[in-house]
Amino acid sequence: MKSYAIVMAGGVGARFWPYGTSKLPKQFLPIANSSDTMLQLTIKRLKDIVPIEQVFIITNKQYIDLVKKQLPRIPKENIIGEPIGRNTAPCIGLASTILKQYDEKAKMFVVPADHLIENVDEFTKVVNTGLKFVEENDSIVTLGIVPTHPETGYGYIQFIEDAFFKAEKSDVNIYRVKTFAEKPSLDVAKVFLESGDFLWNSGMFIFRADTMLKQMSELLPDLHHQLLKIEKSIHTQKYESVLEQVFAEIKGISIDYGIMEKAKNVYVIKADLKWSDLGSWDEVSRLRNKDKNNNSVIGDSFIKDSRNNLIMSPKGFVGVIGVDDLIIIDTKDGLLICKKDRSQEVKEIVDYLKRKGLSDYI
Repeated sequence: MKSYAIVMAGGVGARFWPYGTSKLPKQFLPIANSSDTMLQLTIKRLKDIVPIEQVFIITNKQYIDLVKKQLPRIPKENIIGEPIGRNTAPCIGLASTILKQYDEKAKMFVVPADHLIENVDEFTKVVNTGLKFVEENDSIVTLGIVPTHPETGYGYIQFIEDAFFKAEKSDVNIYRVKTFAEKPSLDVAKVFLESGDFLWNSGMFIFRADTMLKQMSELLPDLHHQLLKIEKSIHTQKYESVLEQVFAEIKGISIDYGIMEKAKNVYVIKADLKWSDLGSWDEVSRLRNKDKNNNSVIGDSFIKDSRNNLIMSPKGFVGVIGVDDLIIIDTKDGLLICKKDRSQEVKEIVDYLKRKGLSDYI
């Protein structure tokens, strides 16, 4: 029973306009404190979990060439192209259906391509423990991050405090999930933090292919029926056309809402990974290196009497005088200026450009 890593790399990264665009979304960009892209950093973190030939990338078909360019060691047959994005449940269902062809009980670790994890040793230990657990248990395991502050941009997982499973030779504990909670208000997030039994929902999952497909047959029967059509077409000349047809018909739904919140065999590993999903420019600013005035600067610039800013100008020169707490991103596709605490609203600019037919800018 082999283990496989499935890296989800299909998002369009609308909150990172204008640096991240639909042509080059954030997973293909060097956003963290590294010259490597987020996708490349993700693959490097997997080296002590699975061999490279057991890493699969699932992405939108328009990004297949980008994946090949950035990850030349990944076998071409391990790059799965979705015709259109349909959220995480169809994505994971497709990956499970394909991995089933290699091993009916393939152990799968699903990880987004655009997250930052600084504690790689702990990450490796936690994931390997989860893979061992699902080998012996018909269950789905998610990674819950120990919260460091009352965050309103993440979902939360409440766990039952008595450990269900304690790993031998390590301090990794696995808990039963009590409930999932949507992104809370600040007041509710503070209550979650004080309670001590809530974790951030990382969006990383560990399970066997047969377990996930069984859950989909029970909880998402329409999706499962469509996945069976795809399965029959694998290794035939009809595969691409069937895949196109199925993805045109299925409804988009998240794995959290479709499976995790309803399944009864769901567990969580409490993990301290120094993790971030880098979901906004404000989060990037928190994590990047800073100068003596707490400014994060990428590119050529002149800065005077300015504090707590994120300034990125990869193609030109930016002058900043007397401003605080701003995000300033200047690229060939556009200029963004916004207050740090409103960076989650950047997606509205992308929505506006779509409505106006200004696709050249996105």
